[in-house]
This record gives sequence, structure tokens and C-alpha cells, in this order.
Amino acid sequence: MEMVPSEENQLVPKEIENAAEEPRVLCIVQDTTNAKTVNERLTLNLPASTTLSKLFEDVAHKASYVNGTFDLAWGKSGDMGSLDPSSEMSLTESGFEPGKRNFLQLTDKDGEQPQIASDESGTAGSSGLDDSSQERFIGPLPRDGTVGCSSDYSSPSYSYSSILNKSDTGYVGLVNQAMTCYLNSLLQTLFMTPEFRNALYNWEFEESEEDPVTSIPYQLQRLFLLLQTSKKRAIETTDVTRSFGWDSSEAWQQHDVQELCRVMFDALEQKWKQTEQQQFSPLTADLINQLYQGKLKDYVRCLECGYESWRIDTYLDIPLVIRPFGASQAYGSVEEALQAFVQPETLDGANQYFCERCKKKCDARKGLRFLHFPYLLTLQLKRFDFDYSTMHRIKLNDRMSFPEELDMGPFIDVEDEKSPQTESCTDSGAENEGSCHSDQMSNDFSADDGVDEGICLDSASSTERALKPKSSLTFELFSVMVHSGSAAGGHYYACIKSFSDGQWYSFNDQHVSKITQEDIRKTYGGSSGSRGYYSSAFASSTNAYMLIYRLKDPSRNAKYLDCDDFPEHIKHLVQREKESEEQEKRQREIERNTCKIKLFCMHPVKMMAMMENKLDVHKDKTLREATEMAYKLMELDGAVPLDCCRLVKYDEFHEYLERSYEGEDDTPMGLLLGGVKSSYMFDLLLETRRPEQVFQPYKPGEVMVKVHVVDLKTHTITPPVSIRAYLNQSITEFKQLIAQTTELSAETMRVVLERCYNDLRLLYVPNKTLKAEGFFRSNKVFVESSESPDHQVTFTDSLLWKLLDRHGNTIRLFVSLPVQSPGTNRTICQKVGGDTEECSEGSKGNRNSVEAILEESTEKLKNLSLQQQQGSSTSDSQKSSDTSDFEHIESPSPSQEPDSSSVSAVVAVDNRELENRIRAASGGSGGGAYSDPETQFPGEERSDSEVNNDRSTSSVDSDILSSSHSSDTLCNADSGPIQLANGLDSHSITSSRRSKANEGKKETWDTAEEDSGTDSEYDENGKSKTESYYLYFRAEPYAQEDGSGEGGQKCVLVNVDKRITLSAFKQNLEPFVGVTSTQFKVFRVYANNQEFESVRLNETLSSFSDDNKITIRLGRALKKGEYRVKVYQLLVNDAEPCKFLVDTVFAKGMTVKQSKEELMPQLKDQCKLDLNIDKFRLRKKTWKNPGTVFLDYHVYEEDINISSNWEVFLEVLDGPEKMKSMSQLAVLTRRWTPAQMKLEPFQEVVLESSSVEELKEKLSEISGIPLENLEFAKGRGTFPCDISVLEIHQDLDWNPKVSTLNVWPLYICDDGAVVFYRDSTEEPMEQSEDERNELMKKESSRLLKTGHRVSYSPRKEKALKIYLDGGPVKDPGQD
Repeated sequence: MEMVPSEENQLVPKEIENAAEEPRVLCIVQDTTNAKTVNERLTLNLPASTTLSKLFEDVAHKASYVNGTFDLAWGKSGDMGSLDPSSEMSLTESGFEPGKRNFLQLTDKDGEQPQIASDESGTAGSSGLDDSSQERFIGPLPRDGTVGCSSDYSSPSYSYSSILNKSDTGYVGLVNQAMTCYLNSLLQTLFMTPEFRNALYNWEFEESEEDPVTSIPYQLQRLFLLLQTSKKRAIETTDVTRSFGWDSSEAWQQHDVQELCRVMFDALEQKWKQTEQQQFSPLTADLINQLYQGKLKDYVRCLECGYESWRIDTYLDIPLVIRPFGASQAYGSVEEALQAFVQPETLDGANQYFCERCKKKCDARKGLRFLHFPYLLTLQLKRFDFDYSTMHRIKLNDRMSFPEELDMGPFIDVEDEKSPQTESCTDSGAENEGSCHSDQMSNDFSADDGVDEGICLDSASSTERALKPKSSLTFELFSVMVHSGSAAGGHYYACIKSFSDGQWYSFNDQHVSKITQEDIRKTYGGSSGSRGYYSSAFASSTNAYMLIYRLKDPSRNAKYLDCDDFPEHIKHLVQREKESEEQEKRQREIERNTCKIKLFCMHPVKMMAMMENKLDVHKDKTLREATEMAYKLMELDGAVPLDCCRLVKYDEFHEYLERSYEGEDDTPMGLLLGGVKSSYMFDLLLETRRPEQVFQPYKPGEVMVKVHVVDLKTHTITPPVSIRAYLNQSITEFKQLIAQTTELSAETMRVVLERCYNDLRLLYVPNKTLKAEGFFRSNKVFVESSESPDHQVTFTDSLLWKLLDRHGNTIRLFVSLPVQSPGTNRTICQKVGGDTEECSEGSKGNRNSVEAILEESTEKLKNLSLQQQQGSSTSDSQKSSDTSDFEHIESPSPSQEPDSSSVSAVVAVDNRELENRIRAASGGSGGGAYSDPETQFPGEERSDSEVNNDRSTSSVDSDILSSSHSSDTLCNADSGPIQLANGLDSHSITSSRRSKANEGKKETWDTAEEDSGTDSEYDENGKSKTESYYLYFRAEPYAQEDGSGEGGQKCVLVNVDKRITLSAFKQNLEPFVGVTSTQFKVFRVYANNQEFESVRLNETLSSFSDDNKITIRLGRALKKGEYRVKVYQLLVNDAEPCKFLVDTVFAKGMTVKQSKEELMPQLKDQCKLDLNIDKFRLRKKTWKNPGTVFLDYHVYEEDINISSNWEVFLEVLDGPEKMKSMSQLAVLTRRWTPAQMKLEPFQEVVLESSSVEELKEKLSEISGIPLENLEFAKGRGTFPCDISVLEIHQDLDWNPKVSTLNVWPLYICDDGAVVFYRDSTEEPMEQSEDERNELMKKESSRLLKTGHRVSYSPRKEKALKIYLDGGPVKDPGQD
């Protein structure tokens, strides 16, 4: 059989006797008309005799295009000839090769995209159920990406194009929002239930009474109409879930379909009860109960006197147990499970029943009897259970068969059905307070708080509902809701039989397909083997979870309402939905013909900033119209006339103007941009000009060059001037082009190309082309033209190179200085005259002296600067932060180079003198707090971000920065003579993309984890022992924009050569901090304001980049061999066993005892801990775990490895130190007393060896437990190894069979291990259920406070709720 087209363009089967004899042609078609479909392929396997015209018809049908609106071309490279759509030549005659893959491309016809064919199948007049009217397809089913359709809906699980065409089954699927497959399965089942669908259609929504958005019945009505009349493959459920009061997060919550069914039915009932309609039929008002509600009797019958206590309950579904509790085999069928459901149990022995008639406890029989079955019978197969051995939820995948027709006659209690007692509202449950459902009903029949379990039915309504004799209780299966997966999660779909044609269909979210009875049998679950206890583990995880049967009763069985029979309000709703769908289709058509491209514009008014926007323009709009749209989009009205604007092709990444569009104002944008695409490899720039200017034409193939002019006399670099050149131009021609623009002499011109970051190349070969020199689309060059002797010097030794090198390596840093803390500055001040005097706290004498020195120095710098600037012109020094290549380096213009050097030398001398005088003013010769670099600050700060504001100390008042002075020096570690002139302007350093370090240099991140030592080529102060290198440094006060600098916080803006060492950088900051470089620390600020100390004095700032932030904190900086250490107190029996104490410094070669001696005054001063040196110990700290005990004679770096930002525990001892040798082992032990359900405090046990026997003897000695009854176990996790008292008795590995502690499973090789022990003869305390629950709550609270996991806590699941008021109401007290 093969599918061939008929005369009506329907695809029908045709018998071919010699099908194997005719060769076939495989055609693979790529749709290139839309970015959404360019990666998809259409595959057609056609007879070789098929004509080209028929090929076009088949492709049009398969791609859902109108034939004649597209072209087909060969897809082979170099052969793009189009095929003739009207040709009657066969495929083989046209060049197609049978037996091989023939590649074709579907392209636009005459620049127009193909038109989408309208789908006439499944019109509003049909119910959408007649499969014979649906079109069939050649080959595979239509792919999930219909050609030529762009998406206007964003979803993580599907594309809009996949839901545009209706399934060939005639049914419409539902889109899975994220995890709403359970909802889709139930909605499709309700839609395919004629009685429910028809009743919903008969209900009329009154918009005056309720908001349609929050009306659940109305949104279900709309959804059902769309499922019946829509032409789409799948439709959304977002309107329905919105009426539930759900937000987008609910779509990511997976729920149980039976739970949803119960909650949604309750919500529908509540909504219908609130509706007041005269025409609202009682059948619809009580629809759920009419269709789904049944009755059963819960009874207890005395076996001695026959007295029966009972009550009537209603149910909406019957939960059937798959495998009885404790059983090894599951029930094999639904009939077996139903029989077990009504099987009574005998109450005897301790479970005897107290009979009201006998007045004593008697044997009794307890059970359930069905009194009434609903019209629609719902069976829930309880596949989700709880495994008490593993304490986890599990899914039972055992096989359970179910019949297509189910006879419920054997399960009805006819006598009770006829009994008048059955029809009454019984209060017998009050007589028997213990009467309730059986265990298997207790959970499933319970409802939420708002649901009444014991609904009593009046006699009239019950009589109406009474079914015919039990012989007519035959139900037919029509819906199977299937779950695939495990108890942790999975996927739902529904297998539903249509009552129109009896065909079974699979409704799997947006996919609907026909299935057979064999597919239904596959949902029984289980495996082909015997039904043993472990069979579920190896069975298929895809099986039936809910079954819905309908009573076979011709008088009640309804048919689906046809569109012609719809009520009037439904017909109006259908028309509105059709109009909405047509509008949506038109909008999609507009979208798929709209070009969306990035648009840039340098706004002439708004701070000259490059603005970015997105231009959405129809492909048929002309360039002139697009320019007007861009003009309005960029808000240029009033800033520049429209005729002074034009759109040009632009590359934003390379800042390159590719071409302009002269003479193409009337050309459609679709042609200019190369068609409608999802993304473009280029952008558009709205270029502006002044009225007197003329636009320069940009031709394809040109390159853009930004030219910076360098002036060697003034040491300035001008902002860039853009010119356009050709790659085949020679250097000589290029110089002449530059000369025309800049008016410089081409004969003496030097051109330097910056090929990449800081890669400078002098262009000196006259005949070499720009392409050979490495020019690209966008380039940056520096030019200089003068008669300076600098021309005669080698380029790398020239002044030009030095200026460019300094310009390329200078970065801008924001430095925050220490916050002033009045009252903490205890220094001996030295006056300018040299006399010393003692300053009181908060004295202004010190501040005034330092300020006077700085002002005096600044005045000298200003005078020198003014002398050098006489007769010279300066350019604007304002730095543009928006244009990355706008740079301006300005310095005084000396008359001669030697003068410049001499002036610089004077400045350097003044700076050195300034630093010395500040040091003298700060420290003095009187031995003040800062005079000795070994002296530590009284309030030394911690070295990380944990203590940004506590215990901060300042040396001198930062108010010295309020003056307008700035330090402008070229730095040298040895303060040698300065060769380059001073005077780089503070705004001269670009803030462009200089985030990388020098190529060829190893980047080093100055984090606190690095080694704090310095290399041998530097002395202890970080000064270089080798030849000095002069590097640029300039700093000036800076006011923070966010205002955070107010209140004493001072900031400095530093422009510095990033090749400077940290040591030299700190020395240059001394005048601003007010103390020597050894008395403050440098912290680099990373993302999220995390701070790490930079400690390597010999490392450069190469890892820093523009606008990095640095924080300066007072405190003695580390010297070589020193390490900053954090000290924490170990409190083994406290709720918080780890408490931070102080930051201190340990040095290489120091003994533990020496470090303890240095700690003692710190602890007394800062922590109020007055300790005797023999009454505390130091020990290793690993995360939160205590480790090796450090003995007093241990030496750091010899016996104890130490690293930067090290952490240690300080432990206060109750008595003398028991640890005397490294061969000893200190273990922390804790007794577990099951009889009291409590853990005793920790006790330390010191062992002489790793023997288990010695450990037991020590434990027996301190506890009094006989050695033969003592059991121990190692604790788990981090200290203090907390564990619930409900778990410790059975969860730990008690009494391991080992003789030493350092082997598996103990591995106790170091101090600090936690060991629990107990008396094996002691039984756990007996507890009632209430006591256990109370203890569980206490333990849960305790362990959550300590941050430990509560393993017995059940998995938290978000309850499924439907909000009748449109959304959840947040409790204001829940924050």
C-alpha cells in the first residue's frame, strides 16, 4: 500500500501490483524561508514517474504552503537552478536520481515569503470527531515545526509553530506549561465525557456577576469549545490555571491527578452554588454529585447478638489497593481488589468491639458495603505507597488487569439498598464513637478542611438516584489515566475512547494519536513473570493509575453536542473565539514579515551617549519610512531635523560602519536587510549630521580607522578622528589620507598601529599594504608628525613609544581610605620645626601639621605647573566615559627636554621630602605608636569582609583630602631620579576595555590565599634590589556618586601604571593614608563586595583593571615569614561550638608557647578573657572540626604547617594539659542513654595508642559501664556530629569488629574524632505515639537550629489548591 493524491487533492491509499518494480526518489527539502525552519527537513519518498508539478503540490501540502507561492531549487553547492513548477517532466527526466538522496531548497518566490495554506478541516460546523474528513499525509506525520510560522509565544517545552495545524485524528491537544501533564490528562477526560461536556455547555456565564478571568466554569467552557472547534494542533491551558488562582510557579509543581480531580470537583461545586440563574438546571447545579457520587455503608456487626452499628458515607472514587500491607503478592485484577475492598475484617482479641446491646466487648465484623454506584465510576489504583524499611515513598508497578466492561452487580448490597434505614440520615455513628472507615479508606476519603465527609442525602434525591436492579450494573471503560515514572516524579497521559466511533486515542499533552486495545493492555503494568514480592522493581514504570467507567444505560447515555445544536450563548462564544483566533493568525502573519534588528544612535543632546534600541519594521516598508520610525524611536525630534538623519549598516562589536544606502530611499527593508531573519550579523546606526555638513558615503570593502594625534611637545593624545581606507592601499597612500584629514605633514609622519591590546607596531615600509600590516574592519592608529630628533631613535627607545606605552598600561582605581575614628589616635606628634610634644586623643595638632605639610607641597607643585604651562595651549581634559577610545593625555609644555627632566627631579625630591615629613609628623622620634613598624595597632582590623566596620582605627585625620591638592609623581621604589616629565592629567586615562593584563605576563590574583612572603629580589619593605623602573602614579581626592563617602569616609581616584609593584603602590599612597606603608593593608574588592587582602609586595597590579575598587585598612602589614591567623574558641558542649575571638599574626620559627604568650594580652584586651598560659591550648581547625592538639614546644613551619589566613581553635582547659606527646590521641566521647532518650555532654579521653581495647577501658572507667556491655560508634559528619535521639540507637554502626582505631570503618587517626558509647543492656524508653511525635518536633527544632539535616522529616510537598477568589491571600505574619 502507498499513499497517492486523488483528484480532490485528498491523499488516499491505492493498490499497486508491481510497486517493487518502480524505482523511488527520496527528496529532502530544506525550508530556507524562515529562521525557525532552516534546520528542519521535509522528506518525501515518491515514485520516479512523479511529475515536477506533482512534486510542488506534495511539498506545498506537506509544508502547509499555498502552491505557487514558493520556489524549489537544487540544494547542491554550485547548482542553484530553480525547478519549473508547471513542468510535466518526471523526476528522473528532471535530474533526480532514484535510490539516492536528492537535496532541494525551498526558497521565497520573487522576494515574497510563501503563504500559509488555510486548514479547512475541522470547521466550526463539525464536532471535530469525524476522522474520515481529515486529511492524510505522505510518509511521516507532520513535523513539530510547521514551515514559515514564527513564534509569538515563549514556552520552555515547545515552539508555537508546532501547534498550528490540527492533528490528523481530528482532536486537539493541550500544551504542557511545564509540569501540568496531570491537568491535561484530566481535562481531556472531562472533555471526552459527553454528559459533563454537554452540561457545561448548557451553563451560561453572566459577566455582570463575576469576572470571566476568575470564573472556573467559564474558562473550562472556553477550553472545551476550543478543543472542539479550533484548527490548531494544541491549545493553551493558561487561562484555566489562571482561573484557579495559580501563578507561573504552579506550573512547575507536579501533583497527583486524583488529588486534582477531587479539588477541582469541589471548586466547581462551590462556584455553581454561588451562581444565581433562573434557567440554571438542578442537574447542572448538582452535576458532580449526579455523575460521580456514590454511597457506601461503614458498619460493625456484633457476632454474638447481631447488633449492627453503621453510618452512610459518600464517595467520588474508589481507592483500590495494589498490594496489601505486608503481603508478598499483589492483586491480579480490579475484580480481586474490589472483592478485597468489601471483605470484612474480624475484630477479636485485643481489638474486640464494645457492643451497646451486649454491654461488653465482643467479637465483631467490620467492613464496607456499596449502597449506590455513580453513573461515572472512578477507580483509583493505589500505586503510591510507603516503604517502612527504607522510609521512602515508592511506586508499585505490579500488574493489575482491568476489564473493558465491569459488572458491579456482585458488589452491591441489595438488602441495604432497599432498607429504609439506608435512606435516612443516620446518627448511629454517635452511638458507636469508634466507627469509621477501614484503614484503606481513612486517607483516601478524607478531604480538605472545607469538605464535609458525612454528606447525608434526603430520601427524595436518593430515590431519584437509585439505580436499576443489580443485573443492570454494567460499566464500560472509556478513560485510562496512565502514570509513567516513579514516586519521585513522572509523566501523566490519558487513553480515552470516543463514544462517537468507539476508537481509542492517546492524549499525550499536545500530541493526539490513535491507539489499539493492545496499547491499553500494556498499561496493566508488571512483567511477564510471576507476581513475586520483588517483581515491582523490575516491572515497567508505565501503568494505569485511574480508571473511569460509564454505566451502560441507553436511556441515560448521551452523545456529544454538535455545533449546530449548541445553545445560543455558546454559538456567540464560538464566534468570538473564532474572531480572536483569526486576529491571532493575522498578528502572526505580521510578525513573520517583520524585521527585528538592533538600532544604535549617538544622541546629539543626551550626553553624547550611544543609545541602543530595537527597530521592528515590516519588510515592505521603505528605507525612508524606516528612517522616520528610527527617528521617533530614538527621540530625536527637536534635537536634529529628520533630513539630517540616515540609516547605515553598522557593526557594533567592531564599531565599524559597513556601508551607507545612497539612492535607496524607496527600497524595501526586506531587500536591504536580506530578508526576515530571527537575528542579523550586523546592526543599523541612525547617523546624524549638522545642517551645514554633508554625509560621507560608506562603501562596502572599506575599513574604518580611528586616528589619534600625538604631540611630543605637550605629551598629549587627542580624541580620535575617524577616516575610511581600503585594505589594498599602501602605507604612503594611507599617510597622505591622514594628512588630508589632520593637516599634518605626510613626509615626517610616523604611524603606529595598535593591532590588539598594547601591541604597538610602527608602519615604516612605504609600499606595504594595510592588509599586509594587519588592518581589519575597525582599527586604531597613533600618528605623530614633527621634526623632533625622536625620529632618529629606535622606536622602542623613543619618547613616542614611552607615551603610548604609558597610555596603554595606565589604569584607574578607586581607593577607599580608612574611616576616621576620633579618640583612637594615640601618637607622639612632631612639629614642622622639629620639636616634639605629646598629643592627647583627638588632638588637632597632628592633623594640622600633616595638612600643612601637604598643602605646602601641593602649592609647590601648582607653582611649578604654572611655570611650565606659560605660553602653551591645553586641550579639554574632561574624560568621556561613554566613548571607549576618547583619550586625552595632557602635561605641561617645557621648552626643552632637559628642563622637563630637571623639573621632574625637583618634583620627585619634593615628594620624597613630603613623605619623610609626614612620617616624622605621624611617628616622630619619641617612639610613638607608629614610629616602630613592629608596633601593632591597638584596634587592628580583621583581614576579610566579615568585619568591615568593627574595631577600625585611624592614625591621622583624613580631612587632609578635602583640599584641592593632588599628588602627581612617577614612582620609583628607590626614589631615584625621574626621567619622564610630570603632568599627566587626572582625566587622561581611558576607561575603555582594558581589562586584560599585559600579554606574555603571568596574571596573579592578589587573594588572601596566596603566600604572604616576598621574593628574594625584594627586601623586607618590598623595595627592589635591582635596577629601578619608573612608573606612573597620580592620585587625587574623589567624591563618591552614591554618597557613601560622607560621614568621614574618604576616597582617592588613582591613575597608575599597572606594572607598578604593590610595595611601590603602597608607598605612593602613604601621603593619603597618613601612615607608612608598613602600617596599613590593601584589600581588593571583588563582586558582592567581597574583600581579600593583597599581600605579595613584589607582585604588580597587572591583574587589576579599570575602575577596580581597593579598600585601605589600618593595621600592621605582614612581613616576610608572617601569617595572619584567625583564632576561634572551641566550646564543645555549647549550642554554638565555634566562636570567633581575634585576628593575630604568627611568624615562621615561632613556638606555640610564644604565640600563646602574644595572644594573652590581646584576648584580655579585646575579649575580656584573662587566661593562664597553662589553662588553654591551641589546636588545628578544619572547617568546624577540631583537629591536632598543638603542644607548647611545636614550631610553626617546622612541626606545624601554616598558610595565609590560617585558622586555629583555642580551647580552655578544665585542668592541666593531658597531651604531652604527639603519639597520644585525644578523642571526644559522648554517652548515649537510651532509657532516658538523651545524650550526655562531651568528655575528652586521651589515649596512649590507637587500641580499641584501651578506648573501651577508658570509657568504662569514666562511665561505670561494664567492659563487656560497652558498645561504641564513630560520629558522622562535621563536629559536633549531631544526630537525632530517635535515630542514634539504630542508625550508627555500633561496636565495629576492629582492634585498632586507624582502620576501616573508623579511620580515627587524628585528635578531635567524636565517639558515642552506650550500655548494650539498656533498652530504649517506651513512648506513646503522642510522646514520640512531641519528641520528634523537639529534635527537628534542635537539629534545624544547629544546621543539621533531619533525615526522618517527610518530604515537603506543596499542597494542591484552587483559589475561588482568584488567588492566594498571603498571611502578613508569614514574612
